Amino acid sequence: MIKLAIALTCVWLALAPQPGLANCFADYKAKSSDLPLRLHYGVIAVPEAYCTNARAERFIADRIRARGWVLLRVVSLFGSGGLDDRRENAGEFYLRY
Repeated sequence: MIKLAIALTCVWLALAPQPGLANCFADYKAKSSDLPLRLHYGVIAVPEAYCTNARAERFIADRIRARGWVLLRVVSLFGSGGLDDRRENAGEFYLRY
């Protein structure tokens, strides 16, 4: 029983999202949750475990909600090679969250 618990814990830890390890990034569009309406385009690091569209949407929505933003949509998921192309457009929201 103890071996099973240890094995399950190891599997859980291996599959758990690890925010410090991101080879996946997303660009997204968001709006302010209060008035006046504000919009922003941002780039965010997404843990590899969340690097699918549906899971990235939930991850990003949770991260930006704490700062008063509502996710409108994930534009795309990409690797580190696409970061430089998006830096200027994202401005202050480049890897902010």
